[in-house]
Amino acid sequence: MDLKRLHYFTVLAETGNFTKAADRLGIAQSALSISIQKLEQQLALKLINRAERQMSLTADGQVLLRHARQILEDVEQAQKELQELKGLSSGVINFGVSAMLGSYFLPDTLALFKQTYPGIQINIHEAGTATLEKMLLDGQLDLALIRCDRPHEQLRHTTLLKEQIVACVPHDHPFANQPAITLGQFCQQPLVLFREGYFLRESVSRYCQQHKITPDIRFETNLIELLKSLVRKDIGICTCLPMILREEPDLVTVPFDPPIPLHLGLGWKSSHYLSSASRALVDFLQARLTAENV
Repeated sequence: MDLKRLHYFTVLAETGNFTKAADRLGIAQSALSISIQKLEQQLALKLINRAERQMSLTADGQVLLRHARQILEDVEQAQKELQELKGLSSGVINFGVSAMLGSYFLPDTLALFKQTYPGIQINIHEAGTATLEKMLLDGQLDLALIRCDRPHEQLRHTTLLKEQIVACVPHDHPFANQPAITLGQFCQQPLVLFREGYFLRESVSRYCQQHKITPDIRFETNLIELLKSLVRKDIGICTCLPMILREEPDLVTVPFDPPIPLHLGLGWKSSHYLSSASRALVDFLQARLTAENV
């Protein structure tokens, strides 16, 4: 069975549209259509329902998709293991991070890693932690910075950082002089928040759902500097990690009571082969954090 045709088929299944799939693959739509037709002829099965406006898979197509994903994942893992024979002079890591951690937690460390291993290429994928976990499970990422306080049977991890989520308020806000606030008090304020799917939004959304509160959300953005600027201008308050406000004298962090702990670490799919390049990044980040905390 042609691996290229299987790859084309999985992309078509993911997009649900010949035009979008062809654009993602960088090929002509006619070439994609011919490839799928040849795959159907080879298998003597109808894989695609073409009569509908939105393309869909047949029952046979659904079965093939499940196997095709596993076959392509196995081939990718084999390629990574074979790449190991070349040592750490080369390698590619697909690494997932959230916007905040990518901006404040990684730049210096990744620059030093690149100096140490110049032949290793790191492709950064930015998304919320919930999306990153799914991307790990789908085999789209080798490593990702994820929450470690909620174990997943298909993921392994090593903890890098233990923090607490706090409220970020202007220095003249009534909360600024309080030793701690409740999440209920926070949710009654005008808010500027990260979008859904990010760990800094999760506790707020869960609390509001449980208590049937409609929060007064003035802005939603994943741009950290914009969030801080909106807080300074008294548009609303937000959640954050203390690390991003260490050099912001006009902004104040206020702990929650009870505390909202956050354990972050590097995660990877349990069934995946962790390449030498990926293991080197794990070890490098662990050593770097240990040295900073000594």
